[in-house]
Amino acid sequence: MNYKHLQYFHAVATAGSVVRAAEQLHVSAQAISTQLQLLEDQFGEELLRKKGRGLVLTEAGKTVLRYTDQIFSLGNELEQAVRRGLFTETETLRVGLCDVIAKTMAFRLLQPARDAGLAMHLVCREGRFGDLMEDLSAHRLDLLISDQGLPPGGAVRGHSHLLGSSTVTVVAHPDVCQRWAGDFPQRLKGAPFLMPGQGAALHSQLMAWLEAQGLRPIVVGEFDDGALLGAFAGAGAGFMAAPTVLADSLCEQYGLAPVGVIDAIVEQVYAVTVERRVHHPALRRILERAPQVFA
Repeated sequence: MNYKHLQYFHAVATAGSVVRAAEQLHVSAQAISTQLQLLEDQFGEELLRKKGRGLVLTEAGKTVLRYTDQIFSLGNELEQAVRRGLFTETETLRVGLCDVIAKTMAFRLLQPARDAGLAMHLVCREGRFGDLMEDLSAHRLDLLISDQGLPPGGAVRGHSHLLGSSTVTVVAHPDVCQRWAGDFPQRLKGAPFLMPGQGAALHSQLMAWLEAQGLRPIVVGEFDDGALLGAFAGAGAGFMAAPTVLADSLCEQYGLAPVGVIDAIVEQVYAVTVERRVHHPALRRILERAPQVFA
């Protein structure tokens, strides 16, 4: 594959036209058109299609652009490493974190990758499961940490590794605990409750459990971001549920108090990778040490 072909394609895809790309690269528009044609012939797919006075990406073109972004990113890293004389062994690990994963949990799971004593470059991206899976499938991420594994029969090919599981503990600010006192879980009836976002696996489990118990608390908020959920709980906005393995640290961080444990709900945390067999040394350490986090 010709690197210059990809460079011309990337320029046209981002500029929106051959003429603008030619101006940016200081070459003729004919030269770019010729190289693009060669690239499309090589792939056997149309990558760009005319729309009005400009060009738009086809579905194949969108895929090529995602990979091209990664290729140029690695090329820039290589150039900088050589120029700076960085010839020592350095690991780079690109991790996607679903918003609902508690930051404390993410830190505990990722810490073993930094404890190995090697130079470590850790890149973390946060977002929704679907968006991060797209980055993982395009090899822009090495790992995705999520509260759910890949659905069976999904369009994205990958492998889910169960890192651990935990029961759920309900916690709240002491003022909330005092205002809605009583036995657990009956004290939650009609009480304000902060829910994880509907994209979280815990959301549906909590709703089903609350319904089965006949509690029907007042859901005052839903949050995709776990840190924001904790902040609202710390401000006394209502009860919230958290993994039992993190309950003590979350209570200390946000000034909360434990209310009760829901043994019927088990929250699971997964590592999703593109390949079943993990070769990345830092990633292997994360998978090997994960059981200690949930011990």
